[in-house]
Amino acid sequence: MSAILKPLSLIYNEKSGFHAANKDEVYEELITNLTTYGYELQAFEMSAESDFNHLMEKVISRHLQAEEIGVVVAAGGDGTLNSVASKLMNTEIPMGILPLGTFNYVARLLNIPLDLLKAAEVVATGQIRTVHVAQINEHIYLNNASLGLYPLFIQRRELYNRRFGRFPLHAYTSALDVLIRDRKELKLELQVDGRKYPVKTPLIFFGNNQLQLAELNLRIAKAAEAGLVAGVVVAKSDKPTLFKILWQLIRGKLDHAPHVYSFSGHQVKIHSRARKLTVALDGEIVEMQPPLEISVSKNVLKIMVPHDSAPV
Repeated sequence: MSAILKPLSLIYNEKSGFHAANKDEVYEELITNLTTYGYELQAFEMSAESDFNHLMEKVISRHLQAEEIGVVVAAGGDGTLNSVASKLMNTEIPMGILPLGTFNYVARLLNIPLDLLKAAEVVATGQIRTVHVAQINEHIYLNNASLGLYPLFIQRRELYNRRFGRFPLHAYTSALDVLIRDRKELKLELQVDGRKYPVKTPLIFFGNNQLQLAELNLRIAKAAEAGLVAGVVVAKSDKPTLFKILWQLIRGKLDHAPHVYSFSGHQVKIHSRARKLTVALDGEIVEMQPPLEISVSKNVLKIMVPHDSAPV
């Protein structure tokens, strides 16, 4: 009698470099290794279907109908993880991670190896951990969300990446480029647990990944760890102040920058007279209609992590 194979669905983004020519041997070994652990592997390229929701419905149905639930693996950067996680929230299906991004904050937070073969070993033999997921209106973010200058940083960074290749340095050079060329200020009303604050700001940043926040030496890292909405608002938009903020950001001392204020709460709302606001969510740009409602759902996503992973 043959053993029952567990379903493993590999969701990958071709743009992230998955199936890159110089890594073909690694991918072949990775797939072989997963198969030896009793998984029946199917791979799905994210853009292969015009409707990603329909693709994920098929994937989830495959796992729910199986005798063993298996694992859905996201292979890519923050955007890929975000897309897959948004569909696996509040299900029993765990998500595995093959980190192919620039910073890989989710993988690093959970002690998932950045080496692909070792990360695949965690998918096959690790344990399940539940994590918090933050949300703005109907969209989620695992790492961060922001309004104002940061979406411009993202757009400029992607332009640099397309021209010169993906390097972490582009996160800072794109920010410098935006500060030199662009000026953007938002007039908003920030509501934190019912208390309202009028703000005029070039940037509001929300973080859900305590590792990223800790690397910036932001006090709100503990708030994010506790499942609160954790945010930072910049109160001035003149260029000397913004350059000082960028310098402190590079040094990992954003909390020491002038006119930068941290806050946290259970529920945050952003009101604006603008018809639409541009929001960056885990590196992806989305247009949203205000008001924006930001909250954190606790322990709603299952992720495969190493057995020796420290509690998050």
